[in-house]
Amino acid sequence: RREVVHIIARDGLKLVGYLTRASVERRTPLVLLVHGGPWNERDYGGFDAMSQWFANRGYACLQVNYRGSKGYGKTFRNKGDKQWGIGSMQNDLTDSVKWAIDQGIAEEDKICIYGGSYGGYACLAGLAFTPGLYKCGVCMGGFCNVKALLDSIPSYWKPLRNSMLRRIGNVDTDEEWNRKISPIFHADSMRDTPLLLGTGARDPRVPLADSDQMAKALSGSVEYCVYPDEGHARCRPANSDFNDRTELFLAQHLGGRMEILARPSN
Repeated sequence: RREVVHIIARDGLKLVGYLTRASVERRTPLVLLVHGGPWNERDYGGFDAMSQWFANRGYACLQVNYRGSKGYGKTFRNKGDKQWGIGSMQNDLTDSVKWAIDQGIAEEDKICIYGGSYGGYACLAGLAFTPGLYKCGVCMGGFCNVKALLDSIPSYWKPLRNSMLRRIGNVDTDEEWNRKISPIFHADSMRDTPLLLGTGARDPRVPLADSDQMAKALSGSVEYCVYPDEGHARCRPANSDFNDRTELFLAQHLGGRMEILARPSN
């Protein structure tokens, strides 16, 4: 079933989330599904195919509108300024996981963080900055180097780039800040946690070289999937095998059900 939940972050801010449970009678493994954006997106109530998929496989699915998400006013959005990675945006996700454990929803040692785009960044940041909290992570099209993300923005998007710098922090001039919030510089903290990492070779926001570097830095703890004909979002039906890979990956690390018609070939 799916329900609206309210979670109080460590600084007292109220967060709205959506919880889809596989069972209301016992704890289950949990998938924290993080939306992208972050400022132009949010999670909604009602039917959600991804969360229903996870619940069908035996996992609770928690989606949280962390600070910076749209739909809750300017003050809420602005609370996410300069809070990527090591700040309150990521803390909101951490606090939400701890809430699910405290409420008897999630098994403490069977939690996965899953996301794409900014959600993929949050996945990598979760493994890098809160080691031990997550049993595994699934990242699709997530950026591991924030400066490289900003550098990928074309010149005719300059006003958007300037806005992003104000919200993220000036990674152009502050190299130390970029290193603090970019997971690629914290691979040592991530190597003990299994990661399923997917990327499109034609992604205009996440350079393939960055994803390659992330995969190389994690070596034995990562399953790396490159889709030559995809961009920032995985759209082509022929590449739906990433769902199969995800099912198998979650079953291996969280112990849920899987229904895979054919084992991914590579």
